Amino acid sequence: MLLLAGALRAATVPGFPPAVAVFSFTVVLSTHPARCVLQRRPPLSNSSANCWSHLHPVNMFNSYNVKFYHSKVFTSPYPGSCVERSQVPEDKVDWLIEWKDYNPVEYTAMSVLAGPNWADPQINDKGFSPKFNERDGEVERRSLNGLYVVENGRPRNPSGRTGLTGRGLLGRWGPNHAADPVVTRWKRDGSGNKVAHPVTGKNILQFVAIKRRDCGEWAIPGGMVDPGEKISATLKREFEEEALNSLQKSPEERAELEKQLHKLFSQEHFVVYRGYVDDPRNTDNAWMETEAVNYHDETGETMDNLPLEAGDDAGIVKWVDISEKLKLYASHSYFIKLVTEKRGAHWSEDPGPECCE
Repeated sequence: MLLLAGALRAATVPGFPPAVAVFSFTVVLSTHPARCVLQRRPPLSNSSANCWSHLHPVNMFNSYNVKFYHSKVFTSPYPGSCVERSQVPEDKVDWLIEWKDYNPVEYTAMSVLAGPNWADPQINDKGFSPKFNERDGEVERRSLNGLYVVENGRPRNPSGRTGLTGRGLLGRWGPNHAADPVVTRWKRDGSGNKVAHPVTGKNILQFVAIKRRDCGEWAIPGGMVDPGEKISATLKREFEEEALNSLQKSPEERAELEKQLHKLFSQEHFVVYRGYVDDPRNTDNAWMETEAVNYHDETGETMDNLPLEAGDDAGIVKWVDISEKLKLYASHSYFIKLVTEKRGAHWSEDPGPECCE
């Protein structure tokens, strides 16, 4: 039974602060498949390969009016498993396209089914009556992209078919909210002068990157929003836990970290992106959404006094020079690119084709 029809494009969701629509171009995310898989997909027939060799266009916009494409969501096998997604041809991604033979694989990881406090029960479990498209107690079930469809009691991925139902590794049915703090500084030489790229002449920006333990890819040190937690608190907490290893610090050391970070996280900041994320963990019924925020240390003085130390989900943490050569987890390369545009920093040696009126 269809409970709610039609996902809204660039809709304003009650309770969420409005985002400024500053971008109006089509963006194609990286076509590099996520590397945290156990095996590769078997060879496809010529006809099937043609469908899987291109990005899958998605009839959906985020709060910045940027049209996205499914790409990493088709990672197969599903991360951390040997479960193969059903193939979704390019012309069958959109839910508006009828596909009676669609037969996705059902998969929810045992770590989710075990019932940790960050995960929902199964849809049919007694006493579980989630309020989709609403604030459900302390759990935020509203999407940053507007209303989503609920069909047969299950939320439907607003970006289209993914070849897999259930929740995979995600805890919540519907949107799973995360926060990604992009902490940056200018690259400087031994004399403290900003370092410019030799080709473009633009200053080189650096950001704090972590190497994820689960798949070995470099990423922004973000994480999931706890029930009832404000995004601003999540951004600061995740950075402390993953990039400064605050969970292993003494109360005195943590208090000093808090004092030093307060200056950085309380200053003017730039909301990079809010909305749906092309993530390899997404399914037909559960998907990632994030708010990425840039905190920039203009002088470098604040971060110079904070020694980076990997913790929580991070294997390694370090400052990384930003350029188009970066290959990051999920949609993180795109977020980083937006930061360089905002800061007027170096990104690409290739200026690209000139635009003509």
